[in-house]
Parts: sequence; structure tokens; C-alpha cells
Amino acid sequence: MAIGTANNGNELTVQIEGRFDFSAHQEFRDAYEKAGSDINSYIIDMRNATYLDSSALGMLLLLRDHAGGDSAKVRITNCNADVRKILTISNFEQLFSID
Repeated sequence: MAIGTANNGNELTVQIEGRFDFSAHQEFRDAYEKAGSDINSYIIDMRNATYLDSSALGMLLLLRDHAGGDSAKVRITNCNADVRKILTISNFEQLFSID
């Protein structure tokens, strides 16, 4: 798994590549915790994600908490059919903007 980031002032984009599972926990957490205090919205780009498991769902929830909980601006984008199905089954569309 690889994570790339782009910090555009107030918005951080985290690009997930390959398997998004527990092995990515520290790298994913570092990506948003070390981005700076000016960040107020987050984009999780799943364009190159091939798999995610329950620990990835937990990491997304931790990001949501970090970003402000119910007032968080977190978008999950470019999901393939398998990733979208997992997010839908988990009712994540109620917690995140998914497109």
C-alpha cells in the first residue's frame, strides 16, 4: 500500500494505492496528523485502491474524528465497485460524502 498526499492550503488529499488495511495504519494517520492545523477539509482518493478491510473503515472513522466529527468535511472519491459496496454496506454514506 502506498499513500500520497497533496496539501492545497486548507484541503488535504490522501491517495490510497493498493490494499488499504491495518498495515497502512501509521502511514495513513501520519498523513493527516502531520498536515498542519490549517487543513479543514479532506479528500480520500480511492482511485488506485484495490481492497479495504474493517481496519480501513476504522481508520476512516479516526480521520473523521480528527477532522471534527459530525462537522467534518471528509470526501471519499473515485471508489471502484467493490470499495463502494463495502462503504455502502457499512452505512458510510451517512458519515462521509462519497462520490
